[in-house]
Amino acid sequence: MSHENVTPAATTAARTLFRAALGGVLVAHGSQKLFGWFGGGGIKETSKGMDAMGFRPARTSAMLAGLGEAGAGLALALGFATPAAGAVAATTMGVAASVHAPNGFFAMDGGLEYPAVLGLAATSFAIGGPGRLSLDALTGHVLDKPWMRAAAVTAIPVAIGIQIYRRRNALAADHMPASSATAADGESSLPA
Repeated sequence: MSHENVTPAATTAARTLFRAALGGVLVAHGSQKLFGWFGGGGIKETSKGMDAMGFRPARTSAMLAGLGEAGAGLALALGFATPAAGAVAATTMGVAASVHAPNGFFAMDGGLEYPAVLGLAATSFAIGGPGRLSLDALTGHVLDKPWMRAAAVTAIPVAIGIQIYRRRNALAADHMPASSATAADGESSLPA
């Protein structure tokens, strides 16, 4: 099939279908974290997992991860504020991929494959926009300007880097002896 045979309607339909499917997957995963739907643990269990992974404060991290997936996923599905939605989803998935990276690439081994693909897909919408069948198009692209796309894509690696840095520091602090941790906090390690 040559490119000349692909109609604008087919391109619009394909982009809309992919955007809606990506958004739906993200909404489902975020709903697991926020509400315990679809077999998820809700905020309480997600907070425990976040704490074990080094994301502190754990409850705030659980809320942000859930909102980052569900909120950005819904916005992507609707094609609303697409640069911001794509960036938030990509950041959330990029951080998730960093957690899975020690397990290698493939998802079947617990690797980064799945969150990385979701993050790259979200980034593609942050870069390329939502398409003609979207709330952004309906509203005259008020929240989907070229400068917003550039800013969103620039923010993704910065936001991921900050979260990875914070997580590594939290995990390092977990492994410090108690006397070193209190001394590092500026408190005396001598008993009171």
